[in-house]
Amino acid sequence: MIHALFAAPQAYDAAWTGPLTRAFAAAGLDVALSRDHAPETVDYIILAPSGPVTDFSPFIRAKAVLNLWAGVETVVDNPTLTQPLARMVDPGLTAGMVEYVAGHVLRHHLGIDAHLAAAPGAWDSTAPPLAQDRPVAMLGLGALGTACAKALVHLGFPVSGWSNSPKSIPGVTSATGRDGLDRTLAGADIVVTLLPLTPDTECLLDAGRLAAMRPGAVLVNPGRGGLVDDAALIAALDRGHLGHATLDAFRTEPLPEDHPFWHHPRVTVTPHIASATRPETAAGVIAENIRRGEAGAPLLHLVDRDRGY
Repeated sequence: MIHALFAAPQAYDAAWTGPLTRAFAAAGLDVALSRDHAPETVDYIILAPSGPVTDFSPFIRAKAVLNLWAGVETVVDNPTLTQPLARMVDPGLTAGMVEYVAGHVLRHHLGIDAHLAAAPGAWDSTAPPLAQDRPVAMLGLGALGTACAKALVHLGFPVSGWSNSPKSIPGVTSATGRDGLDRTLAGADIVVTLLPLTPDTECLLDAGRLAAMRPGAVLVNPGRGGLVDDAALIAALDRGHLGHATLDAFRTEPLPEDHPFWHHPRVTVTPHIASATRPETAAGVIAENIRRGEAGAPLLHLVDRDRGY
């Protein structure tokens, strides 16, 4: 019998218990899933970073901590966490992000906002350029960034990408290093950020890098709020250097009602809906990692503590 601790808020139970139970059975695993296992009996911790476990030191038998979220920045630096940590990458989460990114890139590419706001009788029949003439930059070429980049290439956009390590993705011109970042920013009409939040990426898009973007460029950030210097972004929008920012992740969530983003005419706020962990698809990833852990095989999506993701 494998003891799995469900270390998540109680409100998660209704959505997750059924999918996890079915996934364990499909994988041939005999798992006792509970939020009440004694720490010394726990083999695996299924973790929501907003859940009840913040001290991992009592879990002396645990073989791994399996995160329910893609982001691990709230837990990766916990000094009590000595067990292997796996982040969540699942088909539903990836599909949701691809749909969000493709939808908002197309929205800005086609100028849909202007048509929605047009006064009755306004008839500007200027056609937008084709996708092939609208370069897009993808900052972050991990699982989510790569999937989004491939979808945009399929739609006909020229896509450049920037990441911490070299990547080879058909149809995507990729770069690394700070000089590569500046070139990537300067070459795009639309910039999408899907980087993890680490000490190296905190405020990566500061005043200098926002200034390096093309005049009129659009920023789409479904990644992490801390990637962007909020004040610098507002200043770049105010002076007209950037055309718009569509933001889905923020330093404080929910975004406070008095935050300037809510009221800025060149900002679209979406309430962290770009993608979510969907129990029906993510449960299979949890089950597979437990199967791997029991078989002594490498875990999927193992976090590199030095990199922070």
